Amino acid sequence: MRRADRLFLIIHALRGRRTALPARNLAETLGVSLRTVYRDVADLQLSGVPIEGEAGVGYLLRKGADIPPLMFNIEELEALVVGTRFVRAFGGERLSQGSRSALLKIEAVLPPELRARAKRTRIFAPVLEGRLEATGMIDRLHAAIEGQRVLALAYRDQSGEPTQREVEPLCLSFWGGSWTLGGWCRLRGDFRNFRPDRIVAVSETGEVFTETPERGMDAYLRAVGVQPEASI
Repeated sequence: MRRADRLFLIIHALRGRRTALPARNLAETLGVSLRTVYRDVADLQLSGVPIEGEAGVGYLLRKGADIPPLMFNIEELEALVVGTRFVRAFGGERLSQGSRSALLKIEAVLPPELRARAKRTRIFAPVLEGRLEATGMIDRLHAAIEGQRVLALAYRDQSGEPTQREVEPLCLSFWGGSWTLGGWCRLRGDFRNFRPDRIVAVSETGEVFTETPERGMDAYLRAVGVQPEASI
């Protein structure tokens, strides 16, 4: 478990308690040693979180100084829930797991009435078998983008002609029904967009590329007519 997640869960476990929570209970829940709990609590206290108590006694949040829950209005909550559903349906398995985890953390600190309201939204994005996102292709391309790894593509263009390309992948874009992979095509010596559903085979060459001002993300955005600031 990441340290940031542990700190979040410690605060959540102490929220609203009237009696001290023993460090041993926290250690068992988090699956860490007592020493780790003592260190995490001390760091939270130093950062200003109003935790009282000590080793061997237990911990609780100072009375009247509870950390307020995250405050969202109904529209913001609905946007988060719907966004999670769309990511689950179209974002690949890696982002799908991340979005579910993020939503669980948000729901954990919401008042019960808002938590119930968030689950009642009627906008859905069904997860269907046979869709490109279920093949693992988006996950593979996403990982290559993050690792700046050169890809070898066996590709079919719009007319169905086969071609072999080496691509420095820069970004993925979703257009509401199809994806494109944007990157620097070494065959053409220019930026190109590739449809993942037309990729016959993909493999990593073992080479790692470095973005440059001429061949990086900002240059790609300008090449497709988008100002870098507008893409954020």
